[in-house]
Amino acid sequence: MAIAKAERLMNLALCLLGTRRPLSKRELRDSIEAYVEAFGPGRGAAFGPGRGAASGPGKGAAASDDSFNRMFERDKDDLRELGLVIETVENLDGEVGYLARRDSNRLPPITLDAEEAAALGLVAKVWQQARLAGAASGALQKLRAAGLPEDVDPYEAHGALEPHIPVHEAAFEPLMLACRDRRTVVFDYRKATAAHPETRHVEPWALECWRGHWYLAGWDRDRGAERVFRLSRITGKVRTRAGRYTAEVPDVVTVRETVAGWAGEIADRTARIRMRAGSGYPLRAKAVSVRERGDGWDELEIPYGHGLDAWLVEFGPDVVVLEPAELRADVVDRLRAVAKG
Repeated sequence: MAIAKAERLMNLALCLLGTRRPLSKRELRDSIEAYVEAFGPGRGAAFGPGRGAASGPGKGAAASDDSFNRMFERDKDDLRELGLVIETVENLDGEVGYLARRDSNRLPPITLDAEEAAALGLVAKVWQQARLAGAASGALQKLRAAGLPEDVDPYEAHGALEPHIPVHEAAFEPLMLACRDRRTVVFDYRKATAAHPETRHVEPWALECWRGHWYLAGWDRDRGAERVFRLSRITGKVRTRAGRYTAEVPDVVTVRETVAGWAGEIADRTARIRMRAGSGYPLRAKAVSVRERGDGWDELEIPYGHGLDAWLVEFGPDVVVLEPAELRADVVDRLRAVAKG
Protein backbone atom coordinates (compact mmCIF):
# COMPACT_ATOMS: atom_id res chain seq x y z
CA MET A 1 0.00 0.00 0.00
CA ALA A 2 2.81 2.42 0.88
CA ILE A 3 4.62 1.67 -2.40
CA ALA A 4 1.41 2.16 -4.39
CA LYS A 5 0.77 5.52 -2.77
CA ALA A 6 4.34 6.67 -3.32
CA GLU A 7 4.09 5.72 -7.00
CA ARG A 8 0.76 7.53 -7.33
CA LEU A 9 2.17 10.68 -5.73
CA MET A 10 5.23 10.57 -7.95
CA ASN A 11 3.09 10.23 -11.09
CA LEU A 12 0.88 13.10 -9.99
CA ALA A 13 3.92 15.27 -9.30
CA LEU A 14 5.39 14.45 -12.73
CA CYS A 15 2.11 15.35 -14.43
CA LEU A 16 1.90 18.67 -12.63
CA LEU A 17 5.55 19.50 -13.31
CA GLY A 18 5.45 18.36 -16.93
CA THR A 19 2.45 20.34 -18.12
CA ARG A 20 2.62 23.81 -19.67
CA ARG A 21 -1.00 24.59 -18.91
CA PRO A 22 -3.23 23.87 -15.91
CA LEU A 23 -4.74 20.37 -15.91
CA SER A 24 -8.24 19.76 -14.62
CA LYS A 25 -9.10 16.97 -12.20
CA ARG A 26 -10.68 15.05 -15.06
CA GLU A 27 -7.48 15.27 -17.13
CA LEU A 28 -5.32 14.22 -14.18
CA ARG A 29 -7.68 11.35 -13.43
CA ASP A 30 -7.40 10.10 -17.02
CA SER A 31 -3.59 10.57 -17.09
CA ILE A 32 -2.62 8.64 -13.96
CA GLU A 33 -2.97 4.88 -14.13
CA ALA A 34 -3.63 4.46 -10.40
CA TYR A 35 -6.66 6.77 -10.61
CA VAL A 36 -8.02 5.00 -13.70
CA GLU A 37 -7.63 1.56 -12.11
CA ALA A 38 -9.33 2.67 -8.89
CA PHE A 39 -12.12 4.88 -10.22
CA GLY A 40 -12.27 4.53 -14.00
CA PRO A 41 -11.90 7.44 -16.45
CA GLY A 42 -13.56 10.79 -15.92
CA ARG A 43 -16.93 11.54 -17.50
CA GLY A 44 -16.17 14.77 -19.31
CA ALA A 45 -16.47 17.10 -16.33
CA ALA A 46 -13.99 18.88 -14.12
CA PHE A 47 -15.00 18.35 -10.54
CA GLY A 48 -13.81 21.68 -9.19
CA PRO A 49 -15.17 23.46 -6.15
CA GLY A 50 -18.86 24.10 -6.49
CA ARG A 51 -19.18 21.96 -9.65
CA GLY A 52 -21.09 18.70 -9.67
CA ALA A 53 -20.36 15.66 -11.85
CA ALA A 54 -21.79 15.72 -15.35
CA SER A 55 -24.94 13.79 -16.06
CA GLY A 56 -24.29 10.12 -16.66
CA PRO A 57 -24.55 6.86 -14.77
CA GLY A 58 -26.31 6.79 -11.44
CA LYS A 59 -25.32 6.71 -7.82
CA GLY A 60 -22.40 4.31 -8.30
CA ALA A 61 -20.60 6.68 -10.65
CA ALA A 62 -21.29 9.65 -8.39
CA ALA A 63 -19.83 7.74 -5.43
CA SER A 64 -16.77 6.93 -7.54
CA ASP A 65 -16.36 10.60 -8.37
CA ASP A 66 -16.60 11.54 -4.69
CA SER A 67 -14.00 8.92 -3.75
CA PHE A 68 -11.65 10.18 -6.45
CA ASN A 69 -12.08 13.77 -5.29
CA ARG A 70 -11.20 12.84 -1.71
CA MET A 71 -8.12 10.88 -2.78
CA PHE A 72 -6.98 13.66 -5.12
CA GLU A 73 -7.29 16.29 -2.40
CA ARG A 74 -5.30 14.10 0.02
CA ASP A 75 -2.63 13.49 -2.61
CA LYS A 76 -2.41 17.19 -3.42
CA ASP A 77 -2.05 18.06 0.28
CA ASP A 78 0.64 15.39 0.68
CA LEU A 79 2.64 16.81 -2.23
CA ARG A 80 2.39 20.31 -0.79
CA GLU A 81 3.51 18.98 2.58
CA LEU A 82 6.56 17.52 0.82
CA GLY A 83 7.37 20.96 -0.54
CA LEU A 84 5.84 20.95 -4.05
CA VAL A 85 4.34 24.32 -4.95
CA ILE A 86 1.01 23.57 -6.69
CA GLU A 87 -0.93 26.43 -8.24
CA THR A 88 -4.71 26.47 -8.65
CA VAL A 89 -5.85 28.33 -11.77
CA GLU A 90 -9.39 29.04 -12.97
CA ASN A 91 -9.96 29.68 -16.70
CA LEU A 92 -12.56 31.93 -18.30
CA ASP A 93 -15.13 29.12 -18.29
CA GLY A 94 -14.78 28.66 -14.54
CA GLU A 95 -12.94 25.33 -14.88
CA VAL A 96 -10.29 24.78 -12.21
CA GLY A 97 -6.89 23.41 -13.16
CA TYR A 98 -3.62 22.61 -11.43
CA LEU A 99 0.06 22.84 -12.31
CA ALA A 100 3.46 23.01 -10.61
CA ARG A 101 5.69 25.53 -12.39
CA ARG A 102 9.31 24.47 -12.60
CA ASP A 103 10.63 27.90 -11.70
CA SER A 104 8.53 27.86 -8.51
CA ASN A 105 9.85 24.42 -7.55
CA ARG A 106 13.51 24.93 -8.31
CA LEU A 107 15.87 25.77 -5.46
CA PRO A 108 19.22 27.46 -5.95
CA PRO A 109 22.29 25.35 -5.15
CA ILE A 110 22.74 24.92 -1.41
CA THR A 111 26.29 25.11 -0.12
CA LEU A 112 27.00 24.50 3.54
CA ASP A 113 30.38 24.41 5.20
CA ALA A 114 31.13 22.07 8.09
CA GLU A 115 30.15 24.62 10.76
CA GLU A 116 26.81 25.43 9.11
CA ALA A 117 26.01 21.72 8.74
CA ALA A 118 26.93 21.19 12.39
CA ALA A 119 24.53 23.98 13.39
CA LEU A 120 21.72 22.32 11.44
CA GLY A 121 22.51 18.99 13.07
CA LEU A 122 22.42 20.64 16.47
CA VAL A 123 18.97 22.08 15.76
CA ALA A 124 17.74 18.68 14.55
CA LYS A 125 19.06 17.02 17.72
CA VAL A 126 16.99 19.41 19.80
CA TRP A 127 13.82 17.70 18.57
CA GLN A 128 14.99 14.07 18.63
CA GLN A 129 13.16 13.43 21.90
CA ALA A 130 10.01 15.25 20.75
CA ARG A 131 7.25 14.53 18.26
CA LEU A 132 9.04 16.74 15.73
CA ALA A 133 11.88 14.23 15.37
CA GLY A 134 10.47 12.94 12.08
CA ALA A 135 10.11 16.43 10.64
CA ALA A 136 13.66 17.33 11.67
CA SER A 137 15.08 14.20 10.06
CA GLY A 138 12.99 14.82 6.94
CA ALA A 139 14.34 18.36 6.65
CA LEU A 140 17.90 17.08 6.72
CA GLN A 141 17.06 14.51 4.06
CA LYS A 142 15.73 17.29 1.84
CA LEU A 143 18.97 19.21 2.36
CA ARG A 144 20.88 16.10 1.31
CA ALA A 145 18.84 15.94 -1.87
CA ALA A 146 19.43 19.65 -2.48
CA GLY A 147 23.20 19.41 -2.29
CA LEU A 148 24.37 18.99 1.30
CA PRO A 149 27.83 17.40 0.92
CA GLU A 150 27.85 13.66 1.56
CA ASP A 151 31.05 13.91 3.58
CA VAL A 152 29.39 16.26 6.09
CA ASP A 153 27.40 14.54 8.82
CA PRO A 154 25.02 17.01 10.51
CA TYR A 155 24.50 14.54 13.38
CA GLU A 156 28.19 14.16 14.08
CA ALA A 157 29.11 15.10 17.62
CA HIS A 158 30.86 18.48 17.79
CA GLY A 159 31.54 18.59 21.49
CA ALA A 160 29.86 17.65 24.75
CA LEU A 161 26.75 19.73 24.06
CA GLU A 162 23.74 17.45 23.65
CA PRO A 163 20.64 19.65 23.57
CA HIS A 164 17.06 18.50 23.64
CA ILE A 165 13.70 20.07 24.38
CA PRO A 166 11.32 17.74 26.22
CA VAL A 167 7.76 17.79 24.91
CA HIS A 168 5.44 15.60 26.96
CA GLU A 169 2.16 17.50 26.57
CA ALA A 170 -0.32 16.11 24.04
CA ALA A 171 -1.47 19.68 23.37
CA PHE A 172 1.88 20.70 21.87
CA GLU A 173 1.45 19.39 18.33
CA PRO A 174 -2.11 20.67 17.66
CA LEU A 175 -1.18 24.04 19.13
CA MET A 176 1.99 24.23 17.06
CA LEU A 177 -0.03 23.56 13.90
CA ALA A 178 -2.69 26.07 14.95
CA CYS A 179 -0.01 28.75 15.46
CA ARG A 180 1.39 27.99 12.02
CA ASP A 181 -2.01 28.01 10.29
CA ARG A 182 -3.49 30.89 12.38
CA ARG A 183 -6.51 28.85 13.44
CA THR A 184 -8.54 29.49 16.57
CA VAL A 185 -8.40 26.71 19.19
CA VAL A 186 -10.69 25.66 22.00
CA PHE A 187 -9.48 23.77 25.08
CA ASP A 188 -10.25 23.24 28.75
CA TYR A 189 -7.76 24.97 31.03
CA ARG A 190 -7.31 24.60 34.77
CA LYS A 191 -5.74 27.57 36.52
CA ALA A 192 -3.45 26.81 39.44
CA THR A 193 -5.89 28.52 41.78
CA ALA A 194 -9.00 26.75 40.42
CA ALA A 195 -10.39 23.36 41.33
CA HIS A 196 -12.05 22.83 37.93
CA PRO A 197 -11.04 23.66 34.34
CA GLU A 198 -12.70 26.35 32.22
CA THR A 199 -13.20 26.38 28.45
CA ARG A 200 -11.01 28.88 26.59
CA HIS A 201 -11.31 30.18 23.01
CA VAL A 202 -7.88 31.38 21.92
CA GLU A 203 -6.19 32.82 18.83
CA PRO A 204 -2.75 31.20 19.23
CA TRP A 205 0.36 33.26 18.54
CA ALA A 206 3.44 31.29 19.59
CA LEU A 207 4.78 28.54 21.83
CA GLU A 208 7.66 29.22 24.19
CA CYS A 209 9.67 26.95 26.48
CA TRP A 210 10.60 28.43 29.85
CA ARG A 211 12.26 26.56 32.74
CA GLY A 212 11.36 23.21 31.19
CA HIS A 213 7.68 24.10 30.71
CA TRP A 214 5.86 25.00 27.49
CA TYR A 215 3.60 28.04 27.30
CA LEU A 216 1.15 29.25 24.67
CA ALA A 217 0.80 32.98 24.10
CA GLY A 218 -2.33 34.20 22.36
CA TRP A 219 -5.49 36.26 22.41
CA ASP A 220 -8.23 35.02 24.74
CA ARG A 221 -11.50 35.79 22.93
CA ASP A 222 -13.66 35.32 26.01
CA ARG A 223 -11.67 37.83 28.06
CA GLY A 224 -10.74 40.12 25.18
CA ALA A 225 -7.13 40.24 26.28
CA GLU A 226 -3.71 38.74 25.74
CA ARG A 227 -3.10 35.62 27.80
CA VAL A 228 -0.45 32.94 28.35
CA PHE A 229 -1.33 29.32 29.08
CA ARG A 230 0.89 26.60 30.49
CA LEU A 231 0.43 23.49 28.35
CA SER A 232 0.58 21.11 31.31
CA ARG A 233 -2.63 22.71 32.63
CA ILE A 234 -4.60 22.05 29.45
CA THR A 235 -6.98 19.15 30.03
CA GLY A 236 -8.53 17.02 27.32
CA LYS A 237 -8.09 17.55 23.59
CA VAL A 238 -7.31 20.78 21.77
CA ARG A 239 -10.04 21.45 19.20
CA THR A 240 -9.26 23.52 16.12
CA ARG A 241 -11.89 25.74 14.53
CA ALA A 242 -12.29 25.99 10.76
CA GLY A 243 -11.04 29.09 9.00
CA ARG A 244 -8.10 31.37 9.72
CA TYR A 245 -8.34 34.29 12.10
CA THR A 246 -7.32 37.63 10.60
CA ALA A 247 -6.40 39.64 13.70
CA GLU A 248 -2.89 41.05 13.83
CA VAL A 249 -0.27 38.95 15.63
CA PRO A 250 2.47 40.73 17.62
CA ASP A 251 6.03 40.27 16.47
CA VAL A 252 8.16 37.50 17.98
CA VAL A 253 9.99 39.77 20.42
CA THR A 254 6.74 41.00 21.97
CA VAL A 255 5.38 37.47 22.34
CA ARG A 256 8.57 36.24 23.96
CA GLU A 257 8.53 39.12 26.42
CA THR A 258 4.93 38.32 27.26
CA VAL A 259 5.70 34.66 27.88
CA ALA A 260 8.73 35.54 29.98
CA GLY A 261 6.69 37.99 32.04
CA TRP A 262 3.84 35.58 32.70
CA ALA A 263 6.32 32.81 33.51
CA GLY A 264 7.87 34.96 36.24
CA GLU A 265 11.05 36.20 34.60
CA ILE A 266 10.25 39.91 34.73
CA ALA A 267 10.08 41.49 38.19
CA ASP A 268 9.05 45.12 38.71
CA ARG A 269 9.09 45.23 42.54
CA THR A 270 10.18 43.21 45.57
CA ALA A 271 8.44 41.04 48.16
CA ARG A 272 9.38 40.27 51.76
CA ILE A 273 9.15 36.67 52.99
CA ARG A 274 10.21 34.50 55.90
CA MET A 275 12.07 31.32 54.99
CA ARG A 276 13.06 28.46 57.22
CA ALA A 277 16.84 28.38 57.76
CA GLY A 278 18.64 25.87 55.56
CA SER A 279 15.88 25.68 52.92
CA GLY A 280 14.82 27.38 49.69
CA TYR A 281 18.20 27.74 48.03
CA PRO A 282 16.82 28.72 44.58
CA LEU A 283 14.97 31.61 46.25
CA ARG A 284 18.00 32.57 48.31
CA ALA A 285 20.07 32.81 45.13
CA LYS A 286 17.69 35.47 43.81
CA ALA A 287 17.31 37.37 47.07
CA VAL A 288 18.14 41.07 47.12
CA SER A 289 18.88 40.84 50.86
CA VAL A 290 18.87 38.15 53.57
CA ARG A 291 18.57 38.85 57.32
CA GLU A 292 19.00 36.14 59.95
CA ARG A 293 16.30 36.30 62.63
CA GLY A 294 17.92 33.85 65.05
CA ASP A 295 14.73 31.81 65.58
CA GLY A 296 15.29 29.25 62.83
CA TRP A 297 13.92 31.62 60.20
CA ASP A 298 15.48 34.16 57.83
CA GLU A 299 13.87 37.21 56.30
CA LEU A 300 14.41 37.65 52.55
CA GLU A 301 13.68 40.42 50.10
CA ILE A 302 13.16 38.89 46.66
CA PRO A 303 12.19 40.15 43.17
CA TYR A 304 8.41 40.04 42.67
CA GLY A 305 6.93 39.41 39.24
CA HIS A 306 4.09 37.44 37.73
CA GLY A 307 4.30 33.76 38.71
CA LEU A 308 6.10 34.24 42.01
CA ASP A 309 3.06 32.97 43.94
CA ALA A 310 3.20 29.65 42.08
CA TRP A 311 6.89 29.32 42.84
CA LEU A 312 6.47 30.08 46.53
CA VAL A 313 3.77 27.43 46.90
CA GLU A 314 6.30 24.78 45.88
CA PHE A 315 8.21 25.40 49.14
CA GLY A 316 5.17 24.60 51.28
CA PRO A 317 5.54 25.28 55.04
CA ASP A 318 9.12 26.54 54.64
CA VAL A 319 7.92 29.92 53.32
CA VAL A 320 5.66 32.60 54.83
CA VAL A 321 4.82 35.73 52.82
CA LEU A 322 5.01 38.93 54.82
CA GLU A 323 4.23 41.50 52.10
CA PRO A 324 2.76 42.64 49.81
CA ALA A 325 -0.73 41.61 50.88
CA GLU A 326 -1.87 40.62 47.37
CA LEU A 327 1.01 38.15 47.03
CA ARG A 328 0.16 36.62 50.40
CA ALA A 329 -3.50 36.27 49.29
CA ASP A 330 -2.48 34.64 45.99
CA VAL A 331 -0.29 32.09 47.80
CA VAL A 332 -3.11 31.29 50.25
CA ASP A 333 -5.56 30.80 47.35
CA ARG A 334 -3.17 28.41 45.62
CA LEU A 335 -2.61 26.40 48.80
CA ARG A 336 -6.38 26.11 49.33
CA ALA A 337 -6.80 24.90 45.72
CA VAL A 338 -4.14 22.25 46.32
CA ALA A 339 -5.85 21.18 49.54
CA LYS A 340 -9.15 20.75 47.68
CA GLY A 341 -7.40 18.46 45.19
